[in-house]
Amino acid sequence: MNRIKVGIIGGAGYTAGELIRILINHPNVELTFVHSTSNAGNKLYSVHEGLFGETEQEFAAEYDLNAVDVVFMCSGHGKSTEFWAQNPRPEKLKVVDLAQDYRDESCGYVYGLPECNRDRIKGCSLLANPGCFATAIQLGLMPLAANGLITSEVSVTGITGSTGAGVKPGATSHFSWRNNNISVYKAFEHQHLIEIKYNLGMVQGSAVADINFVPVRGDFARGIFVVSHLDCALSIEEVTKLYKDYYANAAFTFVMVLSMIDNLLKGASGQAVQNMNLMFGLPENAGLNLKSSAF
Repeated sequence: MNRIKVGIIGGAGYTAGELIRILINHPNVELTFVHSTSNAGNKLYSVHEGLFGETEQEFAAEYDLNAVDVVFMCSGHGKSTEFWAQNPRPEKLKVVDLAQDYRDESCGYVYGLPECNRDRIKGCSLLANPGCFATAIQLGLMPLAANGLITSEVSVTGITGSTGAGVKPGATSHFSWRNNNISVYKAFEHQHLIEIKYNLGMVQGSAVADINFVPVRGDFARGIFVVSHLDCALSIEEVTKLYKDYYANAAFTFVMVLSMIDNLLKGASGQAVQNMNLMFGLPENAGLNLKSSAF
């Protein structure tokens, strides 16, 4: 088949850098443009230094949405709605949005968690890529929801690497503060709780019980570790079978005792490409066989 022509809007952040690394090595993709207003004309590797020796492509000052088959939206939260208010979407253009603007499935977007929405993703043109904590937490609870078992309060603790806070430096991502330090933030009110409860409710077929989530900043760059607790009458053998059956055909999900992902791969860019593969009828793991360095 012809190569899929891909564009990226907002190419300077961590997720965009990881996305570029995957796409330039994807056998079915032609990376047509990477747009960044602040870096236009500079080499991609001037920002994403790990790309040195991989590509001589430059950040683009302009973008032509008619020249690509799919566009990945990698700008900050709220920027996608602004972009589409100013740019008409060509009828045949597919969109994979990595921000949280459309994760409530507004405006016809499909929530892109393949482990529960694979068939819907295959037929969609507009896709909202899940958040990183949302992915890790839902993967740990999805088999229970699918069997109507989230009927008691869920207690969740999760720790994330500093790349989850984005590339723009801040007080809590500064090395001198983050190194040898952990801290709780947004306890019980993290923004991903909205999509978590909404999607688990859709899978369960009824509203799930309260999810009490305590997020923790970790003193490492990438990765998420999540542990969830709830009341369940099943034995450990029954639970293990339930999980293995549910994820038997999942390309990137394997059963263990906690939920652990790379926040930039399964939690963001890798999952975005996994969704693109499904949207274009490619094997789900196309271009994604290389694992990250640590997770």
